[in-house]
Amino acid sequence: MCWFQILLIVGLVAWVRCQDNQHMTKEEKNTIRDRIVEMFDHAYGSYMKYAYPADELMPLSCRGRVRGQEPNRGDIDDSLGKFSLTLIDTLDTLVVLNKLDDFEDAVRKAVRDVRLDNDVVVSVFETNIRVLGGLLGAHVMADLLRQRGGRMQWYDDELLSMATELGHRLLPAFNTSSGLPYPKVNLRYGVQNPLSRTGTESDTCTACAGTMILEFAALSRLSGESVFEEHARRALDVLWERRQKGSDLVGTVINIHNGEWVRRDSGVGAGIDSYYEYLMKAYILLGDDVFLERFNVHYSAIMKYISQPPLLLNVHMHNPTVSVRSWMDSLLAFFPGLQVLRGDLKPAIETHEMLYQVTKQHKFLPEAFTTELRVHWGQHLLRPEFAESTYYLYKATGDPYYLRVGQSIVEKLNAYARVPCGFAAVQDVRTGTHEDRMDSFFLAEMFKYLYLLFTEKTQLPINIDDYIFTTEAHLLPVSLSTSQPSCQGNKTGTHAASHEEDLFTYTCPSTDTLFPNNPSFAKSIRDSYKYLTGVGRAVHPLPIREIELPLHDSGIEPVEFLKRMGISLTPLNHFSTGDTSKHKEVYRMKFVAKVRQTLEEEEVVPHVVQLISPPFLGRTVLSAGPAKFGMDLTKREHGVKGSIAKASPYPACGPLENPAELKGHIALALRGDCMFAAKARWLQEAGAIGVIFIDHREGSNSEETPLFQMVGDGGSTDDIALPLVFLFSREGAVLSAALEEHCNVEVLLLPNERQLGHGKTDQPVLNIKLRLSEDDDPEEEEEEEEEQSIIKLLLDESEDLQ
Repeated sequence: MCWFQILLIVGLVAWVRCQDNQHMTKEEKNTIRDRIVEMFDHAYGSYMKYAYPADELMPLSCRGRVRGQEPNRGDIDDSLGKFSLTLIDTLDTLVVLNKLDDFEDAVRKAVRDVRLDNDVVVSVFETNIRVLGGLLGAHVMADLLRQRGGRMQWYDDELLSMATELGHRLLPAFNTSSGLPYPKVNLRYGVQNPLSRTGTESDTCTACAGTMILEFAALSRLSGESVFEEHARRALDVLWERRQKGSDLVGTVINIHNGEWVRRDSGVGAGIDSYYEYLMKAYILLGDDVFLERFNVHYSAIMKYISQPPLLLNVHMHNPTVSVRSWMDSLLAFFPGLQVLRGDLKPAIETHEMLYQVTKQHKFLPEAFTTELRVHWGQHLLRPEFAESTYYLYKATGDPYYLRVGQSIVEKLNAYARVPCGFAAVQDVRTGTHEDRMDSFFLAEMFKYLYLLFTEKTQLPINIDDYIFTTEAHLLPVSLSTSQPSCQGNKTGTHAASHEEDLFTYTCPSTDTLFPNNPSFAKSIRDSYKYLTGVGRAVHPLPIREIELPLHDSGIEPVEFLKRMGISLTPLNHFSTGDTSKHKEVYRMKFVAKVRQTLEEEEVVPHVVQLISPPFLGRTVLSAGPAKFGMDLTKREHGVKGSIAKASPYPACGPLENPAELKGHIALALRGDCMFAAKARWLQEAGAIGVIFIDHREGSNSEETPLFQMVGDGGSTDDIALPLVFLFSREGAVLSAALEEHCNVEVLLLPNERQLGHGKTDQPVLNIKLRLSEDDDPEEEEEEEEEQSIIKLLLDESEDLQ
């Protein structure tokens, strides 16, 4: 081998290693980190300029979102409490990004302007993780800076006082017979006060009840009031006791009064996610072994039934070998990060790589995607969970591949979500259309994880290893378990059932010792899942497979027969290679198949809501999506006709307050709060003859967003017999406005192709020719042709309205 060949091989090997390792220089990291800071300045600056003191920024409208002044979005608005949500949620992010002057100024604003006694009904879960967590994290940072001297010398624990006040305003939610909290509370009037406008709810999600312990325990340790930690522990005790003992799994929705499961599907995504997260993190923060024992039991069940690498599926808690749905939601993207904390690196790498492949195909992680990695719900709310897991995996492996993943997140946010007044959520990843919202968690979480990913520990103003991240990425000091006394008489005594233990069962993994800086370890796992979606895979022609088919009849009939089947045959002696002497009656067949590189989207039959009562008379037609359950309107020749009535409460997730109005009518219900199937059952019980669901996402419309089929709740929906259709927000607004203006609005629900007047530009005309001549002389017939009278009759289509 000549020296040139040796140099070439060495050079190729070095290039391949460089590609495999995804090496990133210090200068590149600094450049990306500076870009992240600039992006944060753009987002936070836009909020302060256009929205503050409102709760959130509307980045397309360049104004603040004030509850009650914008169209109601259903349960989404329960995060808003007129307490400058985005400011409070962002406070400790300012410290992490070393914006200490801005932090001090923001704390002054919060102390001066924020009120927590507003007459507003808010989500207990969201208010706890965003506002209480934000106040506690900011207090910890302010206290640290004050102790260092120079800054925050004026600070006198005002944020802790605000956190304590808020904690007391949330406590009425725990006044239930089970100890599980109500999902909502009125900040001023509590739950059971006649003025509270809440307290009728009977259900809550598992995560909603099980994601209180970090914030409530920290508040108890910092304030000295044990009542908060006691209530949070009791809620966890109930969830643990109500787990399915055979599978050790929990359901998604539980009754807060009797502890019975309402929805028994079990996974690690929406509705359950942070319950598991808080069991592990409560052990890290508080040092109580009971939390780790419970987490380990649940984790073993998750890995046995839910984890099917690289997928994380939902199963039935009582029959966990049965998957209950064919799609996953984006909230499960946090789970690889939690697996890193436990030390189970291989499945974390596998699931993360699957998620990365989805983002490469769709630019962002859709709100939900199928097990075939196709879009199920196209919305992307700038959620941070994928960036969170990317950060944890990089810290655990030292693999620069995850820096490249983080770089792709930064680039896509700038390219596809950035707008003049901040960053806007993506309404549908398939179309790239924006939604007028920038949730507070974008500033609280996304920028923390991205900044930390590209920043060395020595460049941070705090020692990040001294803190645990809450589910909203707020910073709580792990020293709380030793520096602050635990609540007396508040230890939970429930012991975990025996289960299989492994290396990490009783450890709190340290990334410095358990995970060597060995990028090849992660790469060897990732490579198996590199081309899950087909993106990036080189296309190679498939080799032609040859089958020798002996035809015992040397005549032409068998050959012609096969040709009619689309199979062409060539005698072997037509080929110049090979010995054909002994293959007198043997033919070579070539089967050539063209493989599609993309999967077909599931066909959705467009439906419509057609307004037929005066003054509309069928001229107003609204595009609608169908459902996979309920009455099949394609089998109803004339659709379903009825007058519409609005459900109360509008989301229809519980007993209806106006069954008399709904009986015999087609009900209008707002999307959100619960599954479509649950709403349909309540409305069917109330006597409705059909349901029109209206999207709660402001501005959504059928022109910019593809129609989709509504799905059930994972269980049997055979009991639902109503016709169900879905309208996007803009079409729904037309229908709602019609109902407000006219006392009776009658509509037809039917497939688009069967709408009244479909495909007809003019009314049909029937020409009838009448001869005026009385004689039948055929010779005069031609002459009289011009004198014929023609009567044009318009066909009456009114019978179609019946």
